[in-house]
Amino acid sequence: MRKLKNSELDRLSVDDFKEADKTPIIIVLDNIRSLNNIGSVFRTSDAFLIEKIYLCGITAQPPHKDIHKTALGSTDTVDWEYAKDTMQVVEKLKSEGVKICSVEQAENATMLNDFEIEPDTKYALIFGNEVKGVAQNVVSASDIVVEIPQFGSKHSLNISVSCGVVVWDVFSKLKKPI
Repeated sequence: MRKLKNSELDRLSVDDFKEADKTPIIIVLDNIRSLNNIGSVFRTSDAFLIEKIYLCGITAQPPHKDIHKTALGSTDTVDWEYAKDTMQVVEKLKSEGVKICSVEQAENATMLNDFEIEPDTKYALIFGNEVKGVAQNVVSASDIVVEIPQFGSKHSLNISVSCGVVVWDVFSKLKKPI
């Protein structure tokens, strides 16, 4: 088996990405403080043709060298918008019929492996601050709270890892069969 060269990967150009049909997923970053995490979310979003990212509160915005370091140009492909208040984004998306899904450890949360995707539904996946998580008012306003099952001694995963796990799971459920 031979590793493929980048030139053999048949990736989309920036223009082709902008024109491509997007996965019906919007990502909302609720007060993310690490610029590297933000860049990683952009890169994951590019990989799965995510429709848009909302950067809320203290979440930094491109262009920034530390975001660029991990985003590797995906800030040029994935649509994004800054909003000061996460709840305003949640209310706007709800009014557009988007299903609001906080990724958080909460009472009565649905485990990710049990999360069933509704056909013809657009989802907003909300990821929270590295220490405080998704704000309680945002969790309370969510249509569903999804939790990633964990079995070790730590209480959480890094936000960029959580984003990758959840986006892959939702993407694979939306796009079956691949």
